[in-house]
Amino acid sequence: MKYDFTTLPERKGHDAIAVDAVGIRHWGFEPGAPDEGYDFIPMWVADMNFLTCPAITDALMKRVQTPTFGYFLPRDEYFEEIIRWQSERNGAKDLTREAIGYENGVHGFISSVVDTFTEPGDTILLHRPYYVGFMADIRGKGRKAVYSDLVQDSDGIWRMDYEDMDRKIRENNVKLAVFCSPHNPTGRVWTREELEAAMAVFEKNNVLVVSDEIWADIVLDGNRHIPTQNASAWARQHVLAAYAPSKTFNLAGLIGSYHIIYNEELRSRVERFSEGTHYNEMNMLSMYALLGAYSREGAEWADELRQVLAANCRWAVDFINTRLDGVKVTMPQGTYMLFLDFTEFCERTGHTINEVIEAGWRVGVGWQDGRKFGGPCHIRMNLALPEAKVKEAFGRLLGTILSE
Repeated sequence: MKYDFTTLPERKGHDAIAVDAVGIRHWGFEPGAPDEGYDFIPMWVADMNFLTCPAITDALMKRVQTPTFGYFLPRDEYFEEIIRWQSERNGAKDLTREAIGYENGVHGFISSVVDTFTEPGDTILLHRPYYVGFMADIRGKGRKAVYSDLVQDSDGIWRMDYEDMDRKIRENNVKLAVFCSPHNPTGRVWTREELEAAMAVFEKNNVLVVSDEIWADIVLDGNRHIPTQNASAWARQHVLAAYAPSKTFNLAGLIGSYHIIYNEELRSRVERFSEGTHYNEMNMLSMYALLGAYSREGAEWADELRQVLAANCRWAVDFINTRLDGVKVTMPQGTYMLFLDFTEFCERTGHTINEVIEAGWRVGVGWQDGRKFGGPCHIRMNLALPEAKVKEAFGRLLGTILSE
């Protein structure tokens, strides 16, 4: 490969929550520190343990060489590169500059939408399993969540239950849904037919949709992300979508997301709310990071990344299915996260999921409690590491209670 996906960068002491927060309870669900003799392998926070794309650091270094950082306006290239990227990579149709707006993170955007279109006490629909951060976006605003459970078919593929969605919406007077595409933590990449069916349920019930599509560029093994706004004419006008280069290029620390909202009235309402909070101002360097990420070199780097992630996921899924009796997992179609089901293992061995999680932590495998994501006996696991470290982590796990 042209780019380096084999070097594990030294992140300890370099401002990385994934390693520096271990054992200190920054968020409240950090892994415990490993036993003496084990280094820590970060497989919990959803950021990557790879060196970022060289085009990004080149863009940043070039801009820093001009040492003026006063008030600024977004460059035309910022919008042009987003339009080109979304058109070429994700099939966005007729995207214009006016539909794009900077956001200080996907959570900030979702919170703005929640504040703009709902009232305290209102109920918002989520699919379960869910991304843990959505709970903070909803409950932190004094709203309530109602869950429509994803169900696994005979092949272990997670599916939406459209009848259940419709029932939950009607029973709870839902007016807003938080959607996730590709889905975290299950790794599903929704097909066009699935998106069309889901949007039909929301249209029937007049439910506005805010869609987190931050994982759009990390789709594996021939799967293709379809923007939720492309599902139907109704979806184009009633889905408010959030994107960012942060997952694809490991840029979360630079803070630089953006929304796509085609409906002028909805866009105006969201932007008025954001402007009123005075929080939603672009960072100059995050703009240049996006320009580097969405360059031609960035696209080439992202394509190699997907090959690496797919290979890691295939290897890990095969290992789990053949070596870890009682643990269920489905090959993700997107993202770099696995969602492991330990229900049968715990029933067979008598171990609790707490004991399983802590057994991994003791040998330095920093996986994450899946109950935070709505999985009753699950663990979420990040495979965005060099292949050698992925294999080392699973080798260590075999030396714990998982070998029983």
